[in-house]
Amino acid sequence: MSQTITAELVSLDTPLGSDKAAVIRSLAARVAQQGRATDAEALFADAWAREQKDETGLPGGIAIPHAKSAAVVTPSLAFARLKPGVDFGATDGPADLVFLIAAPDGAAEAHLAVLSKLARSLMQDDFTAGLRAATTADDVVAIVNAAIGEGQAPRAAAPAAAATATASDALSIDGHPARIVAVTACATGIAHTFMAADALTAAGKKAGIDLVVEPQGSSGYQALPRDVIDGADAVIFATDVDVREPGRFAGKPVVRSGVKRGIEQPDQLIAEAIATAKNPNGARVSGNAEAASASSAAPISFGARIQRILLTGVSYMIPFVAGGGLLIALGFALGGYEITADAGTIITQNSLWDLPTENITSPFGPLGQYLGAVFFMIGATSMGFLVSALAGYIAYAIADRPGIAPGFVAGAVAVLMNAGFIGGIVGGLLAGVVAWWLGRLPAPRWLRGLMPVVIIPLVGSIVASGLLILFLGRPIATLMTWLTDWLTSLTESGGSAVVLGIILGLMMCFDLGGPVNKVAYSFAVAGLAAGSIDNPAPLYIMGAVMASGMVPPLAMALASTVLARKLFTPVERENGKAAWLLGASFISEGAIPFAAADPLRVIPASMVGGAVTGALCMLFQVGSYAPHGGIFVLFAISPIWGFLVALAAGVVVTGFLVVGFKRFIAPKELAQAESNLQVAAVPA
Repeated sequence: MSQTITAELVSLDTPLGSDKAAVIRSLAARVAQQGRATDAEALFADAWAREQKDETGLPGGIAIPHAKSAAVVTPSLAFARLKPGVDFGATDGPADLVFLIAAPDGAAEAHLAVLSKLARSLMQDDFTAGLRAATTADDVVAIVNAAIGEGQAPRAAAPAAAATATASDALSIDGHPARIVAVTACATGIAHTFMAADALTAAGKKAGIDLVVEPQGSSGYQALPRDVIDGADAVIFATDVDVREPGRFAGKPVVRSGVKRGIEQPDQLIAEAIATAKNPNGARVSGNAEAASASSAAPISFGARIQRILLTGVSYMIPFVAGGGLLIALGFALGGYEITADAGTIITQNSLWDLPTENITSPFGPLGQYLGAVFFMIGATSMGFLVSALAGYIAYAIADRPGIAPGFVAGAVAVLMNAGFIGGIVGGLLAGVVAWWLGRLPAPRWLRGLMPVVIIPLVGSIVASGLLILFLGRPIATLMTWLTDWLTSLTESGGSAVVLGIILGLMMCFDLGGPVNKVAYSFAVAGLAAGSIDNPAPLYIMGAVMASGMVPPLAMALASTVLARKLFTPVERENGKAAWLLGASFISEGAIPFAAADPLRVIPASMVGGAVTGALCMLFQVGSYAPHGGIFVLFAISPIWGFLVALAAGVVVTGFLVVGFKRFIAPKELAQAESNLQVAAVPA
């Protein structure tokens, strides 16, 4: 196995840029320069996408941007010691020690284990102190190699230390020190997973309690012994993805959080787990009668599970929609809106050296007609995967990889039956459940290898798609037809169209990229391919959805950087600067930092502004041929003036509302309500 870090991958005290994007890009370039990645920009894009989901700055001046990328040839660690440090989102300030962890898309378990050792070492004070004191790149390589076991004298694993404290009464249950089991898991399963595991383990030892952690990383996981789980008083799930085999913990008191909280607040998680164990009405892991009888644990757990499944499908579907929709919009821009009539014929019968000569609808002549047809057909083909991708990755969220094939087939059948995206959701759920059930059947050893590649796709496709064809497809198609006709009638009636715009605006601004927002967005893009001059209703819906989704981040930017800077913290003002671009790009999540800090003032104000924008878009009949892009796809929006006026109105309304709320509703009046809101959100 090749060396994971070399001196050429180390940067000591050299400025790499003033922000984290520049640092990550520079480290990605180093990896590519050493022949360890084929494309520096592709590696940067994958690492940056991971960074956008959850910032990788950690307490103690550490940052670990990381990604699995198809561009990576050799698993690598690129290291930078920065002076001055750069903000990676940690609560205690900038990071001066930055590791870019680059793993191939299909990294072997041995490589992933090496990378996880590094993550665990970052929790050791002597390791980070050594990196800060190193004088040469070779010193850094030696320190890291010793930690990950690639050096001449690998650092021996520290023996399990005895608890350094005796459990107090607050940390005891029924007269004995609390016994807690925990599961940690992050999206990539490389770094945060193991750092959270070590932080929780160290906190348990310090508190004098019995705490055992199961890290579920990309290289696999070793399940906790049954007797350890049975003897546990409570469970901590510090995860960003689904816990594998959660039924093992059925009935146990549970605390749920993101994986970063396991790194940054392990003591608080332990205290919450003990409090939950002592509370007879506390949340429980669903799976038996005890869990079902708990006050509200089962419904919340089920809802969170369904939410995660559906959002997984939507998140994988969006790239098909965004790319395809923008290509269709470019096709219209080049070839004219009539290009839909003969685009297929043009691309099969013409070429760049044999341009079309008849029925030219492009303002750019025959060349524009041909290129418009090419862009339109590529985009339409991409959009054709919408329902299949949605269904396939819903099934994947339930059954992992064995669910993908039957899910995609069920999605294609839903399209065949005219059942639309609702049929895709139903088909994906059916395929996932069947694949999950088949994967848990006891099979003889000779058959196990065939289960995920032959048996599960075969039977899963037959059952899920067969149910759609025989029983469910036609009723769902009838429902979709009725729903489409109803929405079309609303958009054709001024007053009703305004009501529809208000509803869409409220949904887009309710949870800022959450499930309600995604339902409205998915509904809009599902009908976009059918939009045309003769059938403009889907275009109006897309226009209202896009404009409304841009309101919250732009309004927070306006309020925090222009209208009332003193009402916002310095961090919020910095977030406000970034929110200008995020909002302009139709990224509703740009308002999340403001909503998380002040939900009872920010969210209602955002919803009012979103409703205003949605209503005005419908009133002005603003249509969008593009599903994403914000102001950067104005060429695909008509009328542009209507879009801009509606957007500006909503932004101004929300901006002034949130400033008014902050000025005239005292923080103390909301403190208790917000505290209750945050507590209620923890189990989900």
